[in-house]
Amino acid sequence: MPTQTTGATDSALAEPVISVDGLSVRFHKSRRNRSVRDLLFKGQSGVRAGEFWALRRVTFDVQHGEAIGVIGRNGQGKSTLLKALAGVLMPDDGTVEVRGGVAPLIEITGGFVGDLTVRDNITLTAGLHGMNKEQVAGCFDDIVEFAEIENFLDAPYKHLSSGMRVRVAFAVVSRLEEPILLVDEVLAVGDRAFREKCWERIEELIDDGRTLFLVSHNARDLKRFCSRGLYMQEGKLIMDAPIAEVLEQYHADSDEAAELRREQVSKRKEDRERAIADDPSTVGESNDGTSSRETRNKDKKAERPRRVDDDDDDYDTY
Repeated sequence: MPTQTTGATDSALAEPVISVDGLSVRFHKSRRNRSVRDLLFKGQSGVRAGEFWALRRVTFDVQHGEAIGVIGRNGQGKSTLLKALAGVLMPDDGTVEVRGGVAPLIEITGGFVGDLTVRDNITLTAGLHGMNKEQVAGCFDDIVEFAEIENFLDAPYKHLSSGMRVRVAFAVVSRLEEPILLVDEVLAVGDRAFREKCWERIEELIDDGRTLFLVSHNARDLKRFCSRGLYMQEGKLIMDAPIAEVLEQYHADSDEAAELRREQVSKRKEDRERAIADDPSTVGESNDGTSSRETRNKDKKAERPRRVDDDDDDYDTY
């Protein structure tokens, strides 16, 4: 778990607010595997069958007030890195030291209770993040106004749409007085106007001297908020540079990967056409006059489960 130090002095501000040294996190392919043996014997260089390194030997420092964009394709360790910084995940190797509290905008709807009202959830979640009753009461109206949720305060939280849930969660977490802000693609389900409202709030926090970690695939947002970029690939930090340079390299790698995929698709198509030319029977007609390909498609459709429409529900079941 990250070591957190509060009450920073002027001399402490000269130190990195985050120090990550050789951070490695190991996952099991079907679950997060942390046995007693894992806790007692850390620092193994390899992995057992069915395991993989989600993060491997990641090292960097972050100074007070920096705005950092974390970049990479899906599944490369970006979200795992933020969870390690937030203290949600324990390192299997290496260390994470966080000097100050963290406001985690990571899966921010987690922790809300569906059967409780929106009003109760605001109070509960703010309390779980460290606010006392006076602090919650002092910012409650601001949270409600920001989330535009006045007419639904006494409705069960589970009845809200996904976008409305994100509104409430963001409004609560963004009011925390923590010096480090972790943001992980949490606004993807919000409407455009509310997303812009959230970005403006984040800009206010940055101007107030907060340290920002932003995971995003949106180059415009990354350039808007961040001056430094961390490029993650297969769980490793492969580039730490100004955000413009990191984005340029990421886009170049993405274009190269896209070209490789196109070549692979083209090769498979050529191989298929060559196989048909060598064995015309693969597209021959059956006794009923249909091609073998059409017959196979009919067989596949016949094997699919039949859709049953339930007039009492607004969705289909199989």
